[in-house]
Amino acid sequence: MDIRVYYEDTDLAGIVYYANYLKYIERARTEYVRELGVDQGQLKAEQGIVFAVRRVEADYLLPARFDDLLCVETRPLKLTGARILLEQVVKRGGTVLFQAEVTLVALTDTGAPARIPAELRQSMTIG
Repeated sequence: MDIRVYYEDTDLAGIVYYANYLKYIERARTEYVRELGVDQGQLKAEQGIVFAVRRVEADYLLPARFDDLLCVETRPLKLTGARILLEQVVKRGGTVLFQAEVTLVALTDTGAPARIPAELRQSMTIG
């Protein structure tokens, strides 16, 4: 997913504020799931299942700056009954600026663990 860095994304030095990388990867995760054919609103309405971030391990390697065109890549690493481990990388050209491993969990509306729907499990290619 491509993202342009706007002035509002940066600090006084024109460097992307660290928390905005988390926003970038959140958007990319949403688009990744959509590309797999999953409508998260429909999943919640019909099956009562939502996804939540359980853990993020992030490395800030190089700064992105105002007007950069960034690419966020999302790749599944591991899938269990109720968890998805994703690798997400933010690049400028071929240069990695930020990388993270994100653990998502499937939950019911009440916050109890839920199994990841079979259709989503089948559409994810690990590795």
